[in-house]
Amino acid sequence: MADDWDEGRSLSVADRLAAEALIVDVEGFEGPLDLLLTLSRTQKVDLRRISVLKLAEQYMIFVNQAKQLRIELAADYLVMAAWLAYLKSRLLLPPDPTEEGPSAEDLAAHLAFQLERLEAMRDAAARLMARDQRGRDFFVRGLPEDVTLQRKVTWTATLVDLMRAYARIRTKDEFRPFVMDRHHVYTMEQALERMRGMLNWFGDWADLNGYLPEGWDGHPMRRRSATAAHFAAILEMAKRGQIEVRQGETFAPIQIRRKEC
Repeated sequence: MADDWDEGRSLSVADRLAAEALIVDVEGFEGPLDLLLTLSRTQKVDLRRISVLKLAEQYMIFVNQAKQLRIELAADYLVMAAWLAYLKSRLLLPPDPTEEGPSAEDLAAHLAFQLERLEAMRDAAARLMARDQRGRDFFVRGLPEDVTLQRKVTWTATLVDLMRAYARIRTKDEFRPFVMDRHHVYTMEQALERMRGMLNWFGDWADLNGYLPEGWDGHPMRRRSATAAHFAAILEMAKRGQIEVRQGETFAPIQIRRKEC
């Protein structure tokens, strides 16, 4: 032991660092998951259906064969080996009902999911790196091309065309179809039917405005419509000899009464 210690002291600092340095490059594997993915592919089944027991055995065999590459200094590989040994023991032994945490089947399923995700990432990286690269597969132009835009406007419309277009737009905006407001219109038929019903109630001479319907004397438009309709109605009734009509002078109130037989 003293000889080993003396030999270690005789080594320089650079030699000791080179001896203890670890280069994780085991046949191109970058880590334990990469190694597990390659070992699982040898089973030639879906990653979700791999045998974790067989995978653990293959991993242990590989670690034992790689000792000459100082794999014992790689903590990640040793941790994965210990975890696989623990998982293998849990899969082989009956489950303990009092034990808390995830089951061995859940841990195995999680490992299979990690391997499946790693494979998807590697496939995506491979497709990305296989694409054409600028400077290797295709090249850009040496000098940018100068693009000049030339616009030439030719007017074909005459002054008459402009006036017609302007008139068509103004006519379209200002033209509105006439719609009569029936709410403020009193028809002659309504007035005639109403006056015939009131014929027996006519007394001595009375002003025509007194016979206008209730509610039609407040609004100017409604008052004019009701007055015109009732005036036409009394003319029709006077023609048939049912009433008498008189007006003392121009613009004087029109008076009516029932005609006596």
